[in-house]
Amino acid sequence: MKAAILLDGEIRAGTFPDPEPGPGQVLVRTCCCGMCASDLHMWRYGKDLVQWSNAYDGPFKIDLARPLVMGHEYVAEIIDYGPDTERRLPKGQRVTSAPGIATPKGAQIVGLSSDCPGGFGELMVLSEAAMLPIPDSLESEVAAMTEPLNVGLGYVSQARLTADDTPLVIGCGAIGLSTIMALKLTDARPIIASDFSPTRRAQALRFGADIVIDPRETSPYAAQGGRTPNVIFECVGMTGVVDQIMRNCAYRARIIVAGWCLEPDQQLTVCAHTKALNIQYGGGTTAEGFARALALIAEGKLDPRPWLGATVGLGGVSEALAGVGNPENAIRTLVDPSRA
Repeated sequence: MKAAILLDGEIRAGTFPDPEPGPGQVLVRTCCCGMCASDLHMWRYGKDLVQWSNAYDGPFKIDLARPLVMGHEYVAEIIDYGPDTERRLPKGQRVTSAPGIATPKGAQIVGLSSDCPGGFGELMVLSEAAMLPIPDSLESEVAAMTEPLNVGLGYVSQARLTADDTPLVIGCGAIGLSTIMALKLTDARPIIASDFSPTRRAQALRFGADIVIDPRETSPYAAQGGRTPNVIFECVGMTGVVDQIMRNCAYRARIIVAGWCLEPDQQLTVCAHTKALNIQYGGGTTAEGFARALALIAEGKLDPRPWLGATVGLGGVSEALAGVGNPENAIRTLVDPSRA
């Protein structure tokens, strides 16, 4: 198959062996796939990420000496079924799924595994049990946003918010915006968002924030309209941010760490002790959460259409992925593997 392949620190269009579905698996053809900061991190920091994952038996089963096909925000079309499958959906049905998949080598992540190529290639193998059908009325590009929107829903669910809580989102990239959109479905108000970028602050307002703050001018931890933020979502993923939140947030605050920091970090833990802080690190996606995200998109209660920018072919993946962290770019660029 044709694919955008990461090898020796470079991403190039080329050919990759066609994957074959094993027991309980389904062969699918990629319709489109979103580019995520996780893909950029794997490209830039893959060696460290794999080393750490191996040290603590983490989920990134990757041999960077082998070609890697990334992409885990996908919509695809069923081509064929492997053995021991129920074949509950017809061939040609468009589907999406959480990217986890069971293999003989254990659980792996589609697009972040040497053995399970992702949506930057023409073909993938998915777990039949995880597949969700896409309604005919929903565009593939929009449905591909199920994975990132599910991320925000998951973090907000972990926060166990009530109407007495005042949420604060630190960082308004894709994770922060998906968190804001999920917060809009709760009763917790006002929704406060903080980011250095004026573009991202404007996007935060567009997607549901009630108050946006430039942290160079105002402390985001101060009371806003008489309400002091007590549930803080860290959506930056850079060294020092969690420590900064701990030092500045209110006593007994709850901190949901959504951003993935891929470098060793330091925190003044005595601050967390004396403030009685509750710090929750986000985990993986759940089947129930993924299905809920797709349903909310289909019902129009979550609308990621304004996220979508250009769609590139395999030859454009490297340049487009390099721009993922630029706040002036679209929130999501899509890959169509059928294009050169």
